[in-house]
Amino acid sequence: MAKFGLIGKNIDYSFSRKHFSEKFEKEKLPHTYENFDIETIEFFPKIIAETEALKGLNVTIPYKQEIIRFLDNLNEEAEKIGAVNTIKISEDKKLTGYNTDHFGFQKALEVFLPLQQKTALILGTGGASKAIAYALGNLGFHYKFVSRKSGSNTLKYSELNETIIENHLLIVNCTPLGTFPNRAECPGIPYQFLTKNHLLFDLIYNPTETEFLKRGRLQGAQTSNGLKMLVLQAEKAWEIWNS
Repeated sequence: MAKFGLIGKNIDYSFSRKHFSEKFEKEKLPHTYENFDIETIEFFPKIIAETEALKGLNVTIPYKQEIIRFLDNLNEEAEKIGAVNTIKISEDKKLTGYNTDHFGFQKALEVFLPLQQKTALILGTGGASKAIAYALGNLGFHYKFVSRKSGSNTLKYSELNETIIENHLLIVNCTPLGTFPNRAECPGIPYQFLTKNHLLFDLIYNPTETEFLKRGRLQGAQTSNGLKMLVLQAEKAWEIWNS
């Protein structure tokens, strides 16, 4: 029997535990999957030291970048992205970090392509946004980040206007705004400038339609939540743990 789990903070809502528990039951595998809900990343070594038969972990908000300093190795893609959402644990407890977010996102996005322009806004600058940027780069998109602070290739929300929205046809929400139970929240973009040529992609999957997606739909935009991306990245993680 092997153990797997999720590292994160306030993760009772987690997709991963339900997904893998159902998978193990369906495929009659004698494995378990549990949430390791920690207040600070400093508790991570204790989990590794004290959890027997632990073979793999997923990592979620807010630890996808913080976790890296505790790992022994990073695969090439995770190193380029600068964020980890999957950890493989060897027999001698060596920890190797991977990123499957970019794989899940790219596969989920491809069904909506091509858009009229390969231009995107990435809302948020956390660990998930780095994987999204990597995937968009692979697909030949030109993108800008949007945050509360401006920087190189980063716009502030207050700078978004009609021209910027019209010239960026894919908008990806990588922030937690709108996650259950705070359904009324959404990123502060000028939704009135969205058109039928736009695609709004939200990494959130609960609720199924966030306020961000709802406002896009009402403007005629295509929309997608993060469920398919999560399923795809989870299956990629499973592949890594068993390789």
